[in-house]
Amino acid sequence: MAYIISTVNVNGVRAAAGKGLLAWLADTETDIVCLQETRATDEQTRSVLAPALDAGWYLSNAEPGVKGRAGVAILSRREPDAVRIGVGVDEAGTWSAVEEFAPLGRYIEADFDDLTVASVYVHTGEADTPMQDEKYRFLDAIGARMTAIARDFVIMGDWNVAHTELDIKNWKGNVKNSGFLPQERAWVTSMLAAGYRDVVRDLHPGVPGPYSWHSYRGRAYDNDAGWRIDYQLARGEIASRAKQAVVERAATYAERWSDHAPVTVQYR
Repeated sequence: MAYIISTVNVNGVRAAAGKGLLAWLADTETDIVCLQETRATDEQTRSVLAPALDAGWYLSNAEPGVKGRAGVAILSRREPDAVRIGVGVDEAGTWSAVEEFAPLGRYIEADFDDLTVASVYVHTGEADTPMQDEKYRFLDAIGARMTAIARDFVIMGDWNVAHTELDIKNWKGNVKNSGFLPQERAWVTSMLAAGYRDVVRDLHPGVPGPYSWHSYRGRAYDNDAGWRIDYQLARGEIASRAKQAVVERAATYAERWSDHAPVTVQYR
């Protein structure tokens, strides 16, 4: 089956809905949209997305465990066959939520026939702090899930990791900062070695970006001084079916409804 799949960090679903998210959902041809940083309860999220839900979208939601932080969701044109909240895998290789991360609203996955789609939010971290240590533990838990799952799988979201120098404009100024640390970058490399494809990079080889996040500060957007930290990583038969990828960057700074742009991939 052909799919168009998008991922976007909305930077607060209530704010994004008022700035243009609802209009984007009304216009897009995508079949599945993974959201990150909804920063809202399930009730609040359903309320603000009511026009989209009334128009036929289905919402699978993992609300934040801490008020105002994280929260991930999956919007789909059809109801999923199954939904699981919280990343994890047990010793037998089957799904089992990791207790540390299950209630935080950072991971949700849903099955659609023979495809599983996951929306993930990896927090920013801070070098040489407990927050960074937690980030590494979360990446390890995600990696265990990615290695164990046997179905066609597309896992996407805001990873807060720029993999290579092509994925961040000012890489020289960030070599000691979270988001471009050697251990973080090595984790992405290890997932590619395990058989995952960074489908956006595959379709845009050898070029800077395309950047999906730009700071609101200064003229970062106008100068395209950004980071490519919103990935779709695919494994299985579907990985070879990616035929087009685009970062849906707004025409102007004023038209942005998040500091992230939707990353959309067409799978044959």
